[in-house]
Amino acid sequence: MKLIGLCGLSCSGKNYIAGLLKKRGIPSYDVDKAGYAALESEKEAVIARFGSEILKEDGTIDRKRLGQMVFGNSLEKKEALKALEGIVHPAANRLTEAWLAEQGQKGQKMAVVNAALLHRTVLKEPFDAIIIVRSPFLKRFFRARQRDKISGLAILSRFWNQRGFFAQYKKIKADTYIVNNTFCDSGDTSLEKQIDIILGRLN
Repeated sequence: MKLIGLCGLSCSGKNYIAGLLKKRGIPSYDVDKAGYAALESEKEAVIARFGSEILKEDGTIDRKRLGQMVFGNSLEKKEALKALEGIVHPAANRLTEAWLAEQGQKGQKMAVVNAALLHRTVLKEPFDAIIIVRSPFLKRFFRARQRDKISGLAILSRFWNQRGFFAQYKKIKADTYIVNNTFCDSGDTSLEKQIDIILGRLN
């Protein structure tokens, strides 16, 4: 089974591309969602590190509150983020591995791992190809405003923290393909053509 990594900067349209791949019979696994599941499965360890104030009234983890504690440029927050990743990433990797094993048992010829931080995803099997989704800055900015309902300053801070993103993928030994998401996602036939060209090369 060929393993494809799908990544891109925040609000670049990764999930839309994952949907196009699914239409072509190629399943994808959202590692970010696996991270949410891993966060709950490792709740006791997270609480031990960050305190019970990260819990909502229903006992689940308040991801927004936790994010405020770990995202930022201060040394304290960087160390907190590293600690959180040390708890969550191994659990998320185990969930991803289990899903990949399931796809192999089903006889899938290709499977996609969709992750914003693909270079930090440690899997037993190497990637055969990496698809990087690129989108203009302003398009990503306004998509973030509409989707996440956060301030412009918060968006700029998030984007700033992703600087150097593309350089990380030079370290992964796999064929790399760029999908340029320039126009509106829905109805953009150029995206369909780009995906079909990539899949033709992989086949």
